[in-house]
Amino acid sequence: MNILIATDSFKDASPALEVCTAIERGIQRIGQNIESRLFPLGDGGEGTTEILTWHTKGKMVKANFSDPLLRRIEAQYGISSNGEIAFIEMAQTAGLQLLSETERNCMNTTTFGTGEMIRHAIDNGAKKIVLGIGGSATNDAGMGMATALGFQFFDESDRELEPIGSNLSSVHRIGKTEVVTGLEDVEFYVLCDVENPLYGENGAAYVYASQKGANRDEVKILDEGLQHFATKLKIELFADVENIKGAGAAGGLGAGAMAFLNAKLVRGIEFVLEAVGFEKLLKEIDLIITGEGKIDSQSLEGKLVQGVARLANQQNVPVIAFCGILDAEPEQIESLGLTAAFSILQKPISLEESIEKTAEGLEDLAFNVVRTVLKFH
Repeated sequence: MNILIATDSFKDASPALEVCTAIERGIQRIGQNIESRLFPLGDGGEGTTEILTWHTKGKMVKANFSDPLLRRIEAQYGISSNGEIAFIEMAQTAGLQLLSETERNCMNTTTFGTGEMIRHAIDNGAKKIVLGIGGSATNDAGMGMATALGFQFFDESDRELEPIGSNLSSVHRIGKTEVVTGLEDVEFYVLCDVENPLYGENGAAYVYASQKGANRDEVKILDEGLQHFATKLKIELFADVENIKGAGAAGGLGAGAMAFLNAKLVRGIEFVLEAVGFEKLLKEIDLIITGEGKIDSQSLEGKLVQGVARLANQQNVPVIAFCGILDAEPEQIESLGLTAAFSILQKPISLEESIEKTAEGLEDLAFNVVRTVLKFH
């Protein structure tokens, strides 16, 4: 029996590769003729950089960059083995988790560090950059990122502006004479799973800014700033991004990436599955074990489990999902395309204890489930 172990991370508990390894240990305990292959995955969110780097046999690159408040921190990105593809997560430099509760206010934060990371990758030979934009602490529409890449933003008095959310409405002119050489020759893909427009009631500010520390008045200021900035992008860069789905992702970084980088916005799980050649593996697979920390109604909205099951169903390969919390009705599990879904929790325990025993739970569950499947294979 050939089993493909293709899971996401269990958030706050184990990264994807460790999840896959724990499942494989449980399968090996059965002691029968089973071939298993580790195939960790991500859906474009946290950890996807490491996953894509692993699949391309690349390495992680560490360096010092700016955080959302322009403090120097050590962060990392991935580079493929041939040195041509860089995998970057904006959360490494512009993530909400980098700030304390009292520091969070997206009026004052910037994506400058993300631009520094992009520039670092280009300087080291990257010809293609895959950018994950989840978990941001910012609402600057990529103004900070662009500044790090040599763009300049001036007010009506021709004074250069600090690239933060509160200054979006002050942008009068965009300078392009200092833009990093070769930027236009780099191919950019942005992993984006939200469809929010740049501004308006469903835009970046009104939907997300309050989660990043902005009060009600500041949300209105940021939304007006995004609208003003969109107008300037159209005039200065001939980039019409205001009505594009996903432009409001990560505080408008979706729009900024399209305007300044000519980036393509793509669905995270679809990009990852294609990039790692997932579909090509299925012809020799008898069973897929997938999973993520929680399976619920949101799993129906383009998450990893659904993406894996969709391709597997096309080739009639059964898919069993493991998770920490199973909060889905049988009908929802069927809608996901899963043969079955199981939680690793076997008894009532605290969240802390469940996280601590994630690997043990995965191993035991894999042993029991696969041994049962073998009885009918």
